[in-house]
Amino acid sequence: MSRFKRGVKVDSRSGFKQEIEKCPVPYGLLKSARKSGQLNLSGRGLTEVPQSVWRLNIDTPEEAQQNVSFAATDRWWEQTDLTKLLLSSNKLETLSQDVKLLPALVVLDIHDNQLRTLPASIGELEQLQKLILSHNKLTELPLEIWKLINLRCLHLQQNLLEQLPEDLGQLCHLEDLDLSNNKLIAVPGSLANLNNLVKLDLSFNNLKSLPPAISKMKNLRMLDCSCNHLESVPPVLAQMAFLEQLYLRHNKLRFLPELPSCKTLKELHCGNNQIEVLEAEHLKHLSSLSVLELRDNKVKSLPEEITLLQGLERLDLTNNDITSVPCGLGTLPKLKSLALEGNPLRTIRRELLTKGTSELLKFLRSRIQDTKENNEPKTAMTLPSQAKINMHAIKTLKTLDYSEKQEACIPDEVFDAVSDSVVVNVNFSKNQLTAVPLRIVELKNTLSDINLGFNKMSMISLEFSKLQQLIHVDLRNNLLTSLPMEIEVLSKLRSIILSFNRFKSFPEVLYSIFSLETILISNNQIGGINPVRLKMLDKLSTLDLQNNDIMQVPPELGNCTSLRALMLDGNPFRNPRAAVVAKGTDALLEYLRSRIPT
Repeated sequence: MSRFKRGVKVDSRSGFKQEIEKCPVPYGLLKSARKSGQLNLSGRGLTEVPQSVWRLNIDTPEEAQQNVSFAATDRWWEQTDLTKLLLSSNKLETLSQDVKLLPALVVLDIHDNQLRTLPASIGELEQLQKLILSHNKLTELPLEIWKLINLRCLHLQQNLLEQLPEDLGQLCHLEDLDLSNNKLIAVPGSLANLNNLVKLDLSFNNLKSLPPAISKMKNLRMLDCSCNHLESVPPVLAQMAFLEQLYLRHNKLRFLPELPSCKTLKELHCGNNQIEVLEAEHLKHLSSLSVLELRDNKVKSLPEEITLLQGLERLDLTNNDITSVPCGLGTLPKLKSLALEGNPLRTIRRELLTKGTSELLKFLRSRIQDTKENNEPKTAMTLPSQAKINMHAIKTLKTLDYSEKQEACIPDEVFDAVSDSVVVNVNFSKNQLTAVPLRIVELKNTLSDINLGFNKMSMISLEFSKLQQLIHVDLRNNLLTSLPMEIEVLSKLRSIILSFNRFKSFPEVLYSIFSLETILISNNQIGGINPVRLKMLDKLSTLDLQNNDIMQVPPELGNCTSLRALMLDGNPFRNPRAAVVAKGTDALLEYLRSRIPT
């Protein structure tokens, strides 16, 4: 029997076909596919698909020649037509015309390859319902593809397509169409024929306008036009009665679209545009809205009519030009998240913004009764009286607390008072400090925990690097844009909090502090992260990058397996999807690893 093993040449005179070359696809997989009708060849480094795959349901299987047993498990003649073929994450540059030899295919997934063209014969797969062609190098599609009228799902994102023909409208059963991350400058008006379309993703293209015909897609629930060059939205868009989610982030809109007929709209995302004015007309019809996202615009004021949005759960107004907000916001019954950071608010203390939505809403409700206070700074803004230094805390807790004094500098008598004491913890938060106090160096031998949050520091002096016993550093809510490389010598540092500053890039020095276990750097303007260098921080278990400007999440971040908590919410990236992020850190890292090119 040994002469029948796979991979061994067999004498053709014995009546068996001589095996010319070893097939890169395990024979067991092919055998199993004949029974199940499904074949997964993803991530196998294939440069071409073996003929044995295309001819799976045509050629007589090997066991028919070698095995004369009639056992139930080997009834090779009772095979199932292949209905699902997964070829993703390989190195395919072309697809054979022989794909037509699998006419029963319902699902064909070829994403994450190097395809530049598709064979015309793909149009013969009349049963096909799901075709995944994303993450390739396609510049055009064969006309025959538009004959696949049974398609329900067509994913073409991350290709090089510049235009699509009117023939697209022939795919009348399509429910999910993803054209994101291409080079489209226009979309065909025949989209109007896609009456069954539920989800349309046009993000990350070069669109300057949308065709009015788009409004005829009566069943559309989700429309994503983020990251284009749209200056306006056609008024007829308002006719899309079943639209639930509308994404218009990163465009050039100057006004919020008027959507009087969109009674079911639940989410409206218009961040990173040029919107200056919110009119009452824009808001009063959005009675079903639960999410309104307007971060990074130029909005100067909110109309009182925003309180008509009684279903609102999340309102994001981060980084606008708002000086005051209607106190009626405090009465919205479902509002769970109100983001106002980065606005020149006169009536709300910066400290209050960091205490969370519930405290903020409570504050707004408290002001409804007193209209005078709506236009004046709250009396709590006045400087508190100087409190004496708490010597008891210094002696028993080894803590120097000089917080909430609104001081521009720490008086010398504070340091004089602890000159003979062991100080482990320092709290100088909630003052008006513009720099790290120079005399802090006097505590360098014992100081392990320092809180300088809620000040006005725009830089950290080099003296900070002398505090080599530091374990915890809190610098939240300052004006920092960078950290000095010299602090890489803080070899005991385990956690650093940098949230609510003005970092536009991830501080380089953090990649060199290998003792770090926690980095909290949310609510900045960070655009990216180096996953290779981050992986070297093998003790890092918590990384909070929420509410930054990260457009692309590098798949290699999945290799940072020491992470137990990775927080990425509130960034403008579209992939991974929110549903993946919501599954938690382990699932997110696993997903990212699956996206790493092989």
